Amino acid sequence: MANQDSLEPKKDYYAPMHTAEHILNQTMVRVFGCARSKTNHIEKNKSKCDYFLPSAPTAEQLQEVEALVNDVIDRQLPVTAEEMPRDVAEKSVDLSSLPPEAGDTVRLVRVGEYDVCPCIGKHVQNTREIGRFKFCSWDYQNGRLRVRFKLEDKNAA
Repeated sequence: MANQDSLEPKKDYYAPMHTAEHILNQTMVRVFGCARSKTNHIEKNKSKCDYFLPSAPTAEQLQEVEALVNDVIDRQLPVTAEEMPRDVAEKSVDLSSLPPEAGDTVRLVRVGEYDVCPCIGKHVQNTREIGRFKFCSWDYQNGRLRVRFKLEDKNAA
């Protein structure tokens, strides 16, 4: 498997935040059984993701998600990428969000054994580079949960 540095990312995301978004997505899938966020905005200082849920999560559930994301970050997992033919990739990951013009080769990004998904953005090499994940706010309307989050220094309280 190739390291992500050897494969040129096509989107210039802030790598720590973008990798945290991958971990958040997988955690939301595991905790709520929802789909990964297809609507998001990833920035260096603050980001947001939308998830579709049948009911509003409790504050305690979102605190659990925040703790789980930080637990994954603390595991110091390697983050790698590899390119493979689309027909091979679709046997192991959901490619439904990729447009046909994405081509016949897919770049899969892995966060240890925790998450794998197609992605064209920049990522850290190890989760220890991310920092501390923190929800800033959230709201739930008409089945859509929007979460806003930031990254803090590991030593922040």
